[in-house]
Amino acid sequence: MSDEFLDHVLGGRTAEVEEAVRKAAAAEIMPRFRQLTADDIVEKNGPHDLVTVADRAAEAHLTASLTALLPGSVVVGEEAVHADPAVYEALHGDAPVWIVDPVDGTRQFVHGDPGFCTLVALARHGELLASWTYAPALEEFAVAVRGRGATLNGQPLRSGSPAPGAVLQVATSHPDYSSPDQKRALLGLVTEGVSPRPCGSAGLEYLAVARGALDGTAFGWEYAWDHAAGLLLVTEAGGTHLTLAGEPYRITGGNALPFTTARDAETAKRIRTLLGGR
Repeated sequence: MSDEFLDHVLGGRTAEVEEAVRKAAAAEIMPRFRQLTADDIVEKNGPHDLVTVADRAAEAHLTASLTALLPGSVVVGEEAVHADPAVYEALHGDAPVWIVDPVDGTRQFVHGDPGFCTLVALARHGELLASWTYAPALEEFAVAVRGRGATLNGQPLRSGSPAPGAVLQVATSHPDYSSPDQKRALLGLVTEGVSPRPCGSAGLEYLAVARGALDGTAFGWEYAWDHAAGLLLVTEAGGTHLTLAGEPYRITGGNALPFTTARDAETAKRIRTLLGGR
């Protein structure tokens, strides 16, 4: 995809998208932070898969504002796909797609923990063009544009590399969301020189990798709304990602799991090998 096409699709809208994300959070998320009642929280697929009125309202707000910014675009949002799984097929279509997770880290949000964020990515034909990661309770906003770098609160982000001989800090799929096979693969990280821990908000774990505060991730699920924004953020900060098959993660699906995102190529290869990649 040429830079000219990227300019045509995104144009000068990066700041406008940022403003749309900020407005959605200000209107629909932050007024409900630490104000939720039991009636505001619903279990989707069990006690560990929650949705709140804030998730639904913020996604509706973003769907309206983002498609208005880019006529002809469509939205693949977590809550819309839950209501109609066919919505996910838009990732394979010709139209530009906004990939939206209105509240990434809903469990943290429900418990009054500030470690949640709103994730938005723009893609076309399976290729990520730009992403926005906003943690309103932490006052952090990260933006990435394909081939043009990543920033956090306006300052350049660089992932760097782990110090030689340092113990790798790796965030992994939370046990509550992992299948038995995934748990067995993740046990490969329980070894000398690696310190794995369950992840919180996936979007904030990606931001930690992009800023060099975390060495890598190992995730066993592939819903695009959890990963798209962070994958581009890490890549534009100098990091990389690999599936178990040794290929880059594809937002359109069909990935060999678990997959890793890491500060540099060597770290990604090491984590992949420990997960069982050959």
